Amino acid sequence: MNRDPSLEAFCAFYNKLDKTCTEKLYKVYTRDVEFFDPLHRIDGLPALEAYFTALYENVTACRFDFHDRLRQDDHAFVSWTLHLAHPRLAGGREITVPGCSRLTFAADGSGRVCRHRDYFDAGALLYEHLPVIGKLIGVIKRRAGR
Repeated sequence: MNRDPSLEAFCAFYNKLDKTCTEKLYKVYTRDVEFFDPLHRIDGLPALEAYFTALYENVTACRFDFHDRLRQDDHAFVSWTLHLAHPRLAGGREITVPGCSRLTFAADGSGRVCRHRDYFDAGALLYEHLPVIGKLIGVIKRRAGR
């Protein structure tokens, strides 16, 4: 199977992304990008850069394992596993969360993304690792038989 160069560049960029290079988002996103995840909606590259700058401020480690990739015309899907360590989550231990991204590439042929939507379990990433809420979610999961 042939790999799409724009999709591969997107994946490679995310594995280099940290607090020192958020200003390079213009390489993979259009100025008017729309970004969605289970917790946020962000419009425009300046807002996305501010979001990532704040997000990566205290992250001690972050990487993605990219799995299935599929692109048809300007639309693409990529599944991934996020590995994240943050001092305020899970006592600073690494959290592993599966997810996927739906991407729309700009029609101008630039290879940049104009729409990005992430799908993942926000509880598994965030809520389950907060001191009080995490314990409550654990109790609920045990009672539900999970």
